[in-house]
Amino acid sequence: MRKIVSFVHLTLDGFVASAQGGLDWVSLTEELFDYVGQRIQQTDTALYGRVTYQMMEAYWPTAAAKPNASKHDHEHSAWYKTARKVVLSRTLANKNEANTKIIRDHLKDEITQLKHGAGSEILVFGSASATHALMAEDLIDEYWIFIHPVILGQGIPLFKNIKDRTKLKLVMSKTFSSGVVCLQYEVARHL
Repeated sequence: MRKIVSFVHLTLDGFVASAQGGLDWVSLTEELFDYVGQRIQQTDTALYGRVTYQMMEAYWPTAAAKPNASKHDHEHSAWYKTARKVVLSRTLANKNEANTKIIRDHLKDEITQLKHGAGSEILVFGSASATHALMAEDLIDEYWIFIHPVILGQGIPLFKNIKDRTKLKLVMSKTFSSGVVCLQYEVARHL
């Protein structure tokens, strides 16, 4: 069965974005891009909320063709073009785009069906609303949390809509030269 893996940047005090949704506190370095790029190559499906999906669609399909495109732009653009995309949205118009599935209703049933389908794991990229919706239905199997050495004091929390206590098992941790720490946790449903 395919896993749902949440990839998220987080402040030390537990926020995925400022109160206005800003991410100007995220420290993106070549070291981090290389690490995440290698990890992403292991999957074929991305899951987004509507806002994040529209932001990705506006940038990644043509990122490699832009003047001064970085190594990361080239690599992620190539991956993005071939990856299957799943979007959680009740308002996004269905444009019948290749490799894109829009889930409007019946989240648990739709995601469970995807998890039993063909392909590798499904990565949730930073979409707070999508992550919260998946948490509410206990559909996330693993978290890759990139903790940044910053405290916002307020913002959009990562953990929300949790119905029951959720035990996690630390699988891996990695510290980057920027001070960012990546923690990989599996949801331990059977402990």
